Amino acid sequence: MTRPRARDLGLPFPGTPGPLNAITDVAGVQVGFCTLTDPARAMRTGVTAILPRKGRDPLPVRAGHYALNGNGEMTGTHWIDDAGYFLGPILITNTHGVGAAHLGATRWMIDTYSDWFRDQHAWAMPIVAETYDGVLNDINALHVQPEHALAALAALSDGPVAEGSTGGGNGMICYEFKGGTGTSSRRVPLGGTDYTVAALVQANHGIRPWLSILGRPVGRLIPEDALYSAEMGSIIVILATDAPLSPLSLRQLAKRAAIGIGRNGTPGGNNSGDIFLAFSTTDDGPMAQVQGPLVQRTEINPEWIDPIYLAAVEAVEEAVINALVAGEDAPTVKPPGRTCRALDTARLRTIFVAP
Repeated sequence: MTRPRARDLGLPFPGTPGPLNAITDVAGVQVGFCTLTDPARAMRTGVTAILPRKGRDPLPVRAGHYALNGNGEMTGTHWIDDAGYFLGPILITNTHGVGAAHLGATRWMIDTYSDWFRDQHAWAMPIVAETYDGVLNDINALHVQPEHALAALAALSDGPVAEGSTGGGNGMICYEFKGGTGTSSRRVPLGGTDYTVAALVQANHGIRPWLSILGRPVGRLIPEDALYSAEMGSIIVILATDAPLSPLSLRQLAKRAAIGIGRNGTPGGNNSGDIFLAFSTTDDGPMAQVQGPLVQRTEINPEWIDPIYLAAVEAVEEAVINALVAGEDAPTVKPPGRTCRALDTARLRTIFVAP
């Protein structure tokens, strides 16, 4: 059953989304999932894959990252901090699946960019991020294996993005409702050009009393079936844009994801890993190793960048709620015997409809 997205419920989110209201509104960006569910094995987990650019030629992807709270992992970020770019896919999975997903992504890069790895002293440093799904999944069983990363990459598509319990979001909980994968996009006119800024989140953060949606105290109005006494989750945010931003501006853009998640109420709890990555699909040509000593690039003047910052905040805010409204009830593994409830979209709708 396809559940309605947040805008379908009449929630008045600001801004103008792209045609899919998804990260795949940024031309060239693809998303794939491998979703693993087997109640007999206490398995509810998976892998989400994001590829900024199609093709068999390796191309640098400008990027910046920011960690609001570091109780989590995102591999490859040291190189992004130093070089301002990365190569290959981004994967998101569970905390104990990082190594397996990294191995699968490395295999995929070696196979996909085979000429580059054969002819150059090339190295693979894929981006792999995680959030903890041990409440709904037997995370210690190490269900995620390299072949599941490869399956997610084999499923890459530039069409609509499935939300909720898909891929790495399968076992995630958000504000003590069933959470998971969510996405949203915004169109931004700037300097005579229309750009797109979009977000994909793996939402696994927050406690019920914190939840606020467009200024309404939804968590306090729907308090039933809460699971926790304290924050024990995380959120990964991936921001994509076709705007030509410098690595410094992309790092600043990644910081705005913190404002986006904050709009929904989280203060960034101590046990939360709130880690954000922003990338641009701007074509900078071949890898630096085969370019000459001088390069020329086009970059948006930071004095003009505020509309792009606002678009990122709005896209992240809506992506989290899209993850929530796509949720479906799921049984808990630790402790067993409870149920993580989906957000009741009928009750949510009534909160925004005048009596």
